[in-house]
Amino acid sequence: MQGLTEFINEAMQEWKVPGLAIAIIKDSQIIFCEGFGKRDVEQNLSVTPQTLFAIASCTKPFTTMAMSILVERGLLNWDKPVRNYLPTFKLYDSYATEHITPRDLVTHRSGLPRHDAMWYQSPFTRKEIFDRLQYLEPTHELRTVFQYQNLMYMTAGYLVGEIAESSWEEFVQQEIFNPLEMRDSNFSVEKSQKADDFALPYQEKDDKVEKMPFCNVDVSGPAGSINSNVADMANWLLLHLNQGKYGDKQIISPSHLQEMHSPQFVMTQTLEYNELFYYFYGLGWAITSYRGHNLIQHGGNINGFSARTTLLPQDNIGIVVLTNMDQNPVINTVTYYVCDRLLGLDQAPWNERMQEKYAQAKEATAKAKEQIASERKTPTQPSHPLEDYTGYFEHPAYAILSVEIHDNRLTATHNSKIYKLEHYHYDIFVEYELFEQPKLISFLTDTKGNISSLSVPLEPTVKEILFTKSLQNCPHHNL
Repeated sequence: MQGLTEFINEAMQEWKVPGLAIAIIKDSQIIFCEGFGKRDVEQNLSVTPQTLFAIASCTKPFTTMAMSILVERGLLNWDKPVRNYLPTFKLYDSYATEHITPRDLVTHRSGLPRHDAMWYQSPFTRKEIFDRLQYLEPTHELRTVFQYQNLMYMTAGYLVGEIAESSWEEFVQQEIFNPLEMRDSNFSVEKSQKADDFALPYQEKDDKVEKMPFCNVDVSGPAGSINSNVADMANWLLLHLNQGKYGDKQIISPSHLQEMHSPQFVMTQTLEYNELFYYFYGLGWAITSYRGHNLIQHGGNINGFSARTTLLPQDNIGIVVLTNMDQNPVINTVTYYVCDRLLGLDQAPWNERMQEKYAQAKEATAKAKEQIASERKTPTQPSHPLEDYTGYFEHPAYAILSVEIHDNRLTATHNSKIYKLEHYHYDIFVEYELFEQPKLISFLTDTKGNISSLSVPLEPTVKEILFTKSLQNCPHHNL
């Protein structure tokens, strides 16, 4: 594709992306499969089509494909309650507990908001997190509102493992990776880092690009732990474009594949750009129309990586873009540039739009920080010496948040995330994070004046998560 290399190089420079890999399929042929930039900036190592990247939530369609295979074998029914298969499954809401189905788990209509801080970098096993779902507060009734939900995908993967009498990882390996010859793909960044050719994760901080730590998401693997390269992912796209067949192997029947690609639930009720239609969610795929062409895709973001897989089934086009840059719109600009070129359309101004969106997000964060600063009451002091705020605080789902003193200031640790706290006013402390809304942590006292609990907005769509001070010193004594 003439001009594509130049476009990608320019886009990467503009968005400060260290490395990118792309594979393009047209009419069942891989017509482009290349790496650009660096997988490791310090060592000056180049990206190749074999370079492993975290694909993050582009993992979700692998989980729904695994479920579809079980449905085809008569071992799972999309519309029978989950409790038929997992009798101990329990949510906060008793109606949802009894009625939620495998289809509901993977279409983001459980009634639960994200609650990502509950599992993110958690020390718990998949089973332990599954057992604690019952303590997470929903914001809506079952099947009323689209709310993106990783924990329900983790549950769906756990369900796959239980039905198959193995694990989600084992099932996907045997039933999807092996037949598709996806030889380099794996399920953990621990494994990736032992490979010969893998990308390091990067982020932009204070206008500089810097390396960041790998994030292990094995516990919620079915929602986003796969690592792959564009050579392997091209085979995955071929399967979807070829009626569930790869080579001479029929991995899934055309009718079950069709169901994955069909709208199940409305995602958006606004039209953001003229080129795109309303978004619907299928079984593990977002479905819209791009300039009149059926478009099926899924994006993925995890610390230091952004990815996008795209299918235009009627036009027999597949595109996968993998990058080693945190939260970056280059995956969209490159994807839509390729769509426009292959569909023979004029270029839509995606880059300008993404710049505008990016600038708005930055501005919103800056404004939130300014607002918090302006609402601060001064001068005030904490009502207790700093030592009184320390200790272990517990929540039945979010587990332990521990507060300690370091260099004469408080730090709060939840899972393995460390928040550095500054006194804000009274018994409230603030934590500033780059690109995130600042979090206010409120310490609460009992009638005797002792610090008895703290609340922190870990899930923005529900009331603050309340952690109660533990009288025990052991962090996991009753969990």
